[in-house]
Parts: sequence; C-alpha cells; structure tokens
Amino acid sequence: MFNLVLFGPPGSGKGTQSANIIDKYNLVQLSTGDILRGEVKNETPLGIEAKKFMDQGQLVPDEVVIGMISSKLDENPEVKGFIFDGFPRTVAQAEALDNLLEFKNNPINVVISLLVSEDELKTRLISRGEVSGRSDDNEEVIVNRIKEYHAKTSPVADYYRSKNTLIELPGEGSVDEIFDSISGVIDTRIN
Repeated sequence: MFNLVLFGPPGSGKGTQSANIIDKYNLVQLSTGDILRGEVKNETPLGIEAKKFMDQGQLVPDEVVIGMISSKLDENPEVKGFIFDGFPRTVAQAEALDNLLEFKNNPINVVISLLVSEDELKTRLISRGEVSGRSDDNEEVIVNRIKEYHAKTSPVADYYRSKNTLIELPGEGSVDEIFDSISGVIDTRIN
C-alpha cells in the first residue's frame, strides 16, 4: 500500500494536484474534514463523540480524528493507497498518524511539500476568491492564513524531514509541470 501526504499552504495547488494524483495512481483521498462530516451525518459512534465537541465550538480531539482515519483505512483494504488531505497539521497529529500506520504495517511512503512564494499565493487566493466567491479573497485574511500555515506546519515539515520522508517541490509553474515533478517522486516510491 502506498501512503502519501501532500503539503502546501492555502493556494499552493494541493486540490488540483490531489485530483491528478488520484486519477493517475488510483489512490483514495482521505480528507479529514470530509471524514468528520460523514461520520457525524451517519451518526457513527465516533461521529456522535465528535459532534459533542463541535456543538460546543471545540476542536475535535486528535484521538477521535485518528479513530476515524483508522476506520476509513479498515473500510478500504483493497485499495492501492491513500493520499492524506488536510492532515496532519501538527506534530502530535503526525506522530499519531505514523503510530497508526505503523501498527497497520502501512507507513507513509512520502510527504510532498509544494513550495510557493507568498506573492504567488496571494495572487492565486485573490483570484480564486473572485471566481468562487470564497471568503479568502481579502489580502489581510490571506496573509493571516499563510502565517498560520507556516507557524503550524513548519514543525510538521521538520518532523517528516527528520524521518527522511519529506520532499520539497516547486509549486509554481504550469499544472502539468508541477504534476510531472510530483509524478517523478511518486514513481520512484510506488510499488
């Protein structure tokens, strides 16, 4: 099984590249936000527990999210692998995910981090906001999101760097050029 974490700040192209990776390599996307909403909607035991926190305006504890990820992994035993989207966001989450995947004998094969300049991120997010009506089309909001990303995810990148699983790739250029770089990394690691 092949497990990939795709990193990058808001506007780095993770969504576009995730779709390309899923199409080419037949991986299953594990988006923690989607999983959380699905578990709550289906009123699973973990969903009911998560809803208690959400109803109080609190973040769902990592152990509940890891439990949901574990359930999704168990529900898909025949897939080629997974691409993790939006998770892990903290070192504690990265350690918990690693522990889970090692327990299941399916460790993370590679963490790809897309590097994009702050000016390019602002341009992309403002454009995306204008097209889609998303709320992140205000430069102040964008700058805060980028700062928050770097503050929280830099330690996670360092964690994976220390495990020799982090690959940093340019996230600027054409979609195809970036995907070719990503594919080059995956092709050397996938079975």
